[in-house]
Amino acid sequence: MKKNMLVAMAMLIAIAFVACKKSADAPAEPQTARTEQAQKVYSYIIGLGFFAHTIVEHPNEFIVEEDIIFPKNMKVPDGKVSTEQYYTGSLVSATNVTNIRLKIDPSMTSMTSEINSAIAQWNSVSGCTIHWTVTTGTSDVLITDFNLGSGICGQGTFPSGGVAGNLIRINKAYIAGNSFAQRARTICHEMGHNVSFRHTNWSAIGESSATPVPGVGGTDASSIMNGGQCGSGATVLSTKDKQAAVALYH
Repeated sequence: MKKNMLVAMAMLIAIAFVACKKSADAPAEPQTARTEQAQKVYSYIIGLGFFAHTIVEHPNEFIVEEDIIFPKNMKVPDGKVSTEQYYTGSLVSATNVTNIRLKIDPSMTSMTSEINSAIAQWNSVSGCTIHWTVTTGTSDVLITDFNLGSGICGQGTFPSGGVAGNLIRINKAYIAGNSFAQRARTICHEMGHNVSFRHTNWSAIGESSATPVPGVGGTDASSIMNGGQCGSGATVLSTKDKQAAVALYH
């Protein structure tokens, strides 16, 4: 009897060992697939000409070329991207562009002067209907402080559904040591993304293809929309920046 009990116990231990080993060697559970909406946004980004390797996926958004935000719940424009819609295939509507309401998060109030300087740049483009206002109530765009790590000054969101991109993130601690003009430049640059502009120097910095604004082609070393120039770029809208703004919003 005792011998039979020992044999039975040995068999149970062997079975338990095999079961544990099988569990350890089992394939990992597959990751949850993207929702249909998220996949639609991803396909839209690819359709704009962005390279897949420049797209970083987060739970609620895609970040492209380090400083452009695509929320997964964004309204994806219908139809094919047209040439006139230079960077995104989606412009701010004629009604909304004349009063883009910007709300300053409490985390950014210390840079209110820089924000106002950036606003003045866009609002002063002759013949262009882009007009920003600061609001404490209902807003179209929120500007907030966000730790983006080293090397990234800010991020902006492209427009969708006829309204300006709804978020600007500024890496406030990272740009704190820059000059006033350079801090305002960072904000002005991200505001450009909010109304559809991509990086003017996309080719030089190895980014994906882009279609020139009609009538305003070519490179522009003085463009405030040049990427990869955190703390060292042009601090005012160039002649071509202004021409492009007028071409898209006149």
